[in-house]
Amino acid sequence: MNKGTVEAYNHDGAGIVKPGGAVVFVPGAVRGEEVEFRVVRTRQSVAEAELYRVLSPSARRRAPDCPYFGRCGGCAFRHVTYTEELWAKRQRVQDALTRLGGAEIEAEPVTGAEHPYRYRNKSQYPVSAGGVIGFYRAGSHEVTDVRDCLLQPSAANRTAAAVRAWMSRYHVPGYDERTGKGLIRHVYIRVNRRGESLCCVVVNGKAVPKEPELVGILLEQVPETVGVTLNSNTRRDNVILGGRYRVLWGRDFLYDTLSVPAPDGVRELSFKISLPSFYQVNPAQTEKLYALALENAALRGTETVLDLYCGIGTITLGLALWARRVIGAEIVERAIRDASENARRNGITNTEFVCADASELAARAHADGLRPDVVTVDPPRKGLTPEGIASIASMEPERVVYVSCEPGTLGRDVRRFAGYGYVVQRASAVDMFPGTKHVETVVLLSQQKPDDRIVVDLDLDELDATASESKATYAEIKAYV
Repeated sequence: MNKGTVEAYNHDGAGIVKPGGAVVFVPGAVRGEEVEFRVVRTRQSVAEAELYRVLSPSARRRAPDCPYFGRCGGCAFRHVTYTEELWAKRQRVQDALTRLGGAEIEAEPVTGAEHPYRYRNKSQYPVSAGGVIGFYRAGSHEVTDVRDCLLQPSAANRTAAAVRAWMSRYHVPGYDERTGKGLIRHVYIRVNRRGESLCCVVVNGKAVPKEPELVGILLEQVPETVGVTLNSNTRRDNVILGGRYRVLWGRDFLYDTLSVPAPDGVRELSFKISLPSFYQVNPAQTEKLYALALENAALRGTETVLDLYCGIGTITLGLALWARRVIGAEIVERAIRDASENARRNGITNTEFVCADASELAARAHADGLRPDVVTVDPPRKGLTPEGIASIASMEPERVVYVSCEPGTLGRDVRRFAGYGYVVQRASAVDMFPGTKHVETVVLLSQQKPDDRIVVDLDLDELDATASESKATYAEIKAYV
C-alpha cells in the first residue's frame, strides 16, 4: 500500500499524487487529502491506482448525490463541492494553455452554472445486448442500468424507461457490438426549453417489430413527445447515428430559443434543430458562452466574419447582429439547411451558409481572396487540422475566436496558431457540463505585428497525438466571393 497527498486533478478528474516524484492518478481522491492507494497499472510516465482509504478527508469532499456515481462513467465530480469542481476545470484549462499551448495567459475563473442539474437537451442512452439501457461504465462499453440520471431532464429519463418497457414487453433484442447482431443500439433524445421531446431509436436494421406499439407507449408515458423516429445504423463502429431516418410519428425536428446580446439590447433567436445537427447541450450556459464569443469578436458593424463549424447557425446569427457580413460553414448538409431556415425565421439577411469541410473552406476562401476581419471556430473535440490553421492564418484576420470543448486539442492548436503570429489575449471557460470532466473554453487570439511575432518550433507528430485528422472528401464548395 502507498500513501501520499493529493495535489490536483488530471483530465479525467482523478486526484494526482506524487510520491517520491512519481505521478499517480487516484480516482475518487480530493485535493488536499492524504490517502492510501494501491497501484493497479503503469503506463508511460504515470501510474493508475485504486483509492484504498482517505486518511484526512478534505472539506471539499461531499457525499455523492447520485446512486450511480462510481458505476456510471458519465460524471467525474459528484463527490466534491461545486466550487472545487470549477477549480479543477480552471486548472485543466490553464494547464492546457500553458503546458501544451505555451501561452503566457492566466485563464479567467470558470463561469459556473446556476442550475447544475437536469440541464442536458440531448441524451444518448446506449443499449446492451441484454436490453439494459443506461450509460457506459467508466473506461468500458459495459452499460450500467441507469433509471434516473441527474443530468437528463425528466422527459429523457421517462423516454428511456418507455423504450425499456416496450423492449421487455415485446422481446425486442438489444444490440451486441461484439457480434454485430441484435437490434436496438441507442435511444437518442432531444428536449427543448418548452419541454417538448423528440425520440429517435437507433437500430441495427431498417425496422423494428411492433412500431405502433412503440409509439403508443412513448405517447402514454411521455406526453411531451412531438416526434418518434427510427435511425438505421448498421456500421460496426462507435458512431451513434447512421445516415437514414424514418419518421414513425409526428415530426423529426424541434424549435428552441437562445437569447444573445444585440446592439439594441438582448435578442431572442429561434432555431430549428434536426436530429443530426449540432446544438449545445446546456442552453442556459450556452447563452453565457456565446455572449463571451461575441464580446471577444468585438464587432462594430463593418466587418466580414467567417464562422467555421457553424452547425445550425447559432453563433453565426448572433455575429450577424453585429457584423456587415457573416459566412457560415458546416459539413452536415441537414444542419446547413436548418441554418439557412433559421436565418429566414429570424429575419437576418446578411448571412451565407456553405456546406463544406471547415479546413477545405478556409483554404478555398484564402485562394479566392477572402479577407475576413474575424474568424470564429467551434470544432469538435479533435480540434483543427494543421492545414485549417494555416489557411485561417493566411487570410490574416485581426482576431480569431476559438470555442473549444477539449482543452488538450485547444492547447495544441494555440501553439500552432502562435507559429503564425497569433497569440492568446484572453481565455474564458464556461461550465457547460456540470458534474462531468468536460469544460468549454472561449479563447481570443490576436494577430501580432510582424516585428512582434514569435517563432515556435512545432513538433507536429507530438501535437497530433491527441487528435485524428479528417481524410474525407466533400462536394465542391460553392463560390461566394
